[in-house]
Amino acid sequence: MHLAAIDIGTNSLHMILVRVAADGAFEVIGREKDMVRLGAGGLEGRPLGEGAMTTALQTLARFKRLADSRQVDDIVAVATSAVREAPNGGDFLALVAERTGIHARVITGAEEASLIHRAAVHGIDVGTGAAVVIDIGGGSTEITLGTAAGVQQANSFRLGALRLGERFVQSDPITGGDERRLVRHIRHELGDYARRIARAGYARVIGTSGTALALGSLALQVPSDVTIHHRRVSAKAIRHIRSQVASMSLADRLKLPGLDARRADLIVPGAVLLDTILRQLGADELTLCELSLREGAVLDYIRRNLVRIERVERYPDVRRRSVIELALRCNYAADHAAQVARLALGIFDETRPAHGLDDRAREWLDFAALLHDAGEHISYERHHRHSYYLVKHGDLRGFEPDEIDVMALITRYHRNGAPRKGHEAFADLPRASRRAVRWLAAMLRVAESLDRSRAQLVDHVTLRRRGRHWTLRAAGRGDLELERWAAQRNAGPLEAMLGGTITVAAGRAGG
Repeated sequence: MHLAAIDIGTNSLHMILVRVAADGAFEVIGREKDMVRLGAGGLEGRPLGEGAMTTALQTLARFKRLADSRQVDDIVAVATSAVREAPNGGDFLALVAERTGIHARVITGAEEASLIHRAAVHGIDVGTGAAVVIDIGGGSTEITLGTAAGVQQANSFRLGALRLGERFVQSDPITGGDERRLVRHIRHELGDYARRIARAGYARVIGTSGTALALGSLALQVPSDVTIHHRRVSAKAIRHIRSQVASMSLADRLKLPGLDARRADLIVPGAVLLDTILRQLGADELTLCELSLREGAVLDYIRRNLVRIERVERYPDVRRRSVIELALRCNYAADHAAQVARLALGIFDETRPAHGLDDRAREWLDFAALLHDAGEHISYERHHRHSYYLVKHGDLRGFEPDEIDVMALITRYHRNGAPRKGHEAFADLPRASRRAVRWLAAMLRVAESLDRSRAQLVDHVTLRRRGRHWTLRAAGRGDLELERWAAQRNAGPLEAMLGGTITVAAGRAGG
């Protein structure tokens, strides 16, 4: 299964493309990022700006095109601080859905913290001990305490780098007075939360997301193209970087090797924030983690959708998977449906010289056979009509509208009646499609009869022709008399298409 996870953040928009295995393991196969600064000039209850929303929409449209090009099976998108605080946040997400087809949901700060913790302990080995996870975003900072098994404490603070920069950094470089005011504000917002975590005890502090990774890169003096995942950096080194960047002008910070130019203005409040948190925790070092909210959203999706993921891996073809999903929603009898499909395809193959239909039609028959009894969960009486409706309106993916019409009509005519031009839905089909429906519905009717007992007794069928007469032999195990009788009784439509008579015989396989 392929999945896209999108984080609509206050400072940056991120997307990862992942391949998920049937056992729930995943690997990242693509990353996209754009520092849109959706929350710039907003936050604190102010609306999102028109310019920022326009840029974000353009980025998300590009993300969607890329996700579609990689044929992802699903997109999970979450929006954080900027959107959840803005009075027009809901309007923005509605516009995103309308313009791009991406349906994002706003997550609470507590949920954001939990997802980030899940990602961090997935990416960093914490053993059986407790770990603190710090995620500094543009609008908020999440701090959690927990183990690999789950979160014990989680909190989200309105202490993002963009938020703090707009409020407290009034000069370049930042003045000593502004820096002190910033520290006092951070301590006030944190309250005694960090100290309570320190008293509870932890074995490791993990830092995730752009600010922590940027500061880690500067402290470790590694090139921007070198991975720093799972690398450790001392709290003393973070403190030194804070002092360094706070004393520099923006022009000088832009020259720092490895620092993204788009982050040069935010690195100062970010460094003050991270250093202050580490001091409050009494931490000696920070472990850097490249997994964050996006990966947490993927892990949460996997946890909630293991059955679907297994189905995707089992049925990689979107058409077949869509048919199976509809059949499952209708509580279909899987063994019976599979048996009928197998026998129907056997009849199709045995009569190819007569009908001359192609493999596309063979696939229609296969799928219609799997869905022929879908309507039984509504009512057995007239279930063929209910099956028609369910196939027609079942949101089958990967099919052209005319293909759905054909498959729906095949299920409609698998019992009680034959296609007639007086039936509007049938009459509206092109001539070639009407011919296919007549043939395929006739085959399905016989195949369904050959599992009349629903015991899957018939192993295979053969059809042999002598002049205008055909012999259909069902070979299997046990007493096949009921199957033989039912198939003979329902052979009329197929006889009409073949232009001859059919005698149904039954016997043991290999006999």
